This record gives sequence, C-alpha cells and structure tokens, in this order.
Amino acid sequence: MFMGRSGAGKTTITQALYGEDIEYHKTQYVNYSEYIIDPPGEYIEDKQFGFALALYSYEVDIIGFILAADEPFSLYSPATTATATREVIGIVTKINSEFADKELAAEWLRIAGCEKVFFVDSVTREGLDELITYLGWNEPDEAR
Repeated sequence: MFMGRSGAGKTTITQALYGEDIEYHKTQYVNYSEYIIDPPGEYIEDKQFGFALALYSYEVDIIGFILAADEPFSLYSPATTATATREVIGIVTKINSEFADKELAAEWLRIAGCEKVFFVDSVTREGLDELITYLGWNEPDEAR
C-alpha cells in the first residue's frame, strides 16, 4: 500500500511499476490492483480519514511512505512507523525534479522510521528495478 499526500506520486509510481503509460489523474477513491492499494492523498492529509489507512494496512505485506523529493515539508511525524504492524519502506519520488532535495526527503522518511529508502523517477524508471526486486515482484508467484 502506498501512502502520501496528493501529488506525491502514488498513482504515477503504480502505473510505472505495472509498465503502464504515465497519465496523471487525481485519485478519487481507493484503487486496488493485484499488488498495490493506492488511496487518495486526502486519506493522509485529513485526520478524519486516517482510520481508513490503518484498516487498509492490515491487507498488505508492506506499506510504502511516498514523499516527493520536491516537497517543502513532510506529513510524516517522527517515529510514525512505530505504530505499524507491517514493514514500512520509504520511497522518494520525483528525484529528477528541478527543485528536488532527495537527501532531505530521505532524512524525513528515516525520521519517520523508514529503515529502507528507495529513490525513484517514475517517468525515467530510475530506481524502479531496485524497488521491484525488493518487493519480490520479479520472482515466481510461488516464491512470494
């Protein structure tokens, strides 16, 4: 499951991971696919929806905190992952943005508790292979 604010790149990275054409569209509802749950950014931006993220997290093996490299702030509080019952990884998106500060975004994710952080650009596919390997998507279904 991917979590992140609106515009962080959750849907875009989902499209890239599945090898689909990158087309921006605002996520209006929780999207389920074979391996990914992609909720709207409002679910993390508004505390009234936070309970839904907790419920969806019980359906997944790994939670991905998405943070764009050009973000001016982080929505993730320090030690946020301490309350998770699943592994939480950090994913820094938009690493090739003109305003990117990859290391600052990664530091914010580490402060939140992400021990593993990936750097990806969904358009150029930079970093996606490493993420796919970590998730085990390049293994046969029986090995997952």
